[in-house]
Amino acid sequence: MPQTKNTLRIIGGKYRGRRLHFIPCQSLRPTADRVRETVFNWLQGQLADCQILDLFAGSGAMGLEALSRGAATATFVEQNRIVAQQLQNNLQILPDMTTDSHVYTMTAHT
Repeated sequence: MPQTKNTLRIIGGKYRGRRLHFIPCQSLRPTADRVRETVFNWLQGQLADCQILDLFAGSGAMGLEALSRGAATATFVEQNRIVAQQLQNNLQILPDMTTDSHVYTMTAHT
């Protein structure tokens, strides 16, 4: 199924098929469904109660997928404050995903 612009689809687990919106941003490209499916097929059976770190989270596709598939918590780190806020909003939409999961905005120091 083709991806609708500015949405991502959770492909497995508790929230399978759920579509979430993300901020349109030129540098933001969620990990493709096929790639996520391959990665999580490799990790099948190993996610239960894991703690996930999603660096450079963007849409949060990888961390959200992990949470849907049984990871205990996820920590998302994103540089863009607006994108990070949308990710936080998406976590709040899905029941049980905000428990012990956090979104952080990183700042660049020069």
